[in-house]
Amino acid sequence: MNAESEDMWQNIFEYFQKDINNYLQAIGQHFEISLFALGVAAVMGIPFGILSTRNRRWYQWVTAWFGTLRIVPSLAVLIMLIPIVGTGIIPAVIALVLLGLPPMILNTALGFHTIPEFMIETAMAMGMSKTQSFWKVKMPLAAPFILTGIKTAMIEIIASATLAAYVGGGGVGNIIFTGLGLNRADLLLIGGITVAIISMLANLIMLGLERWFFRYKYLNLDI
Repeated sequence: MNAESEDMWQNIFEYFQKDINNYLQAIGQHFEISLFALGVAAVMGIPFGILSTRNRRWYQWVTAWFGTLRIVPSLAVLIMLIPIVGTGIIPAVIALVLLGLPPMILNTALGFHTIPEFMIETAMAMGMSKTQSFWKVKMPLAAPFILTGIKTAMIEIIASATLAAYVGGGGVGNIIFTGLGLNRADLLLIGGITVAIISMLANLIMLGLERWFFRYKYLNLDI
């Protein structure tokens, strides 16, 4: 190990000794921003995805438009929002919500769009109302797609929430941008690894929820 590497690891050790409170606060801010943006995206995206399947032309328009929106970088959205809403947590949340909406809407729409028609007809023939068939037939069949959309949106939001620091929104991005400004590899490593760990933990949590909600799929695997 050369002297430069030794200095970097020494700086990392000193950072956790002296600034552990700031580090934990940054993680808390990161979670707060990410979960709030995810919740707003879910409240808006899931109902919109369901409504988009009521009309075939509307479904095609929604899937095409939001499929295109997925390629717009979060940083570009942040920069465009600064003249409108200024800096701080508000533009960061708006940008993250816009990032989380496409996977929510597209997966929800796909889930409801691919429900076999005979399942609906069977439910109606059994005397179910439209409300009953929605909650007892459509929603359970579309639920795996919806959960996939939530999982995809959550990973993208957590990873992109680092950009919140660019407009004063806080989070782990503060550590990364400070490292860039001061040319400190130790801060870049701390921030990057932290975001990666948070993303992986979030993915594991969603996989656990998926396994619990749809445990019937894994019964044969567990035997």
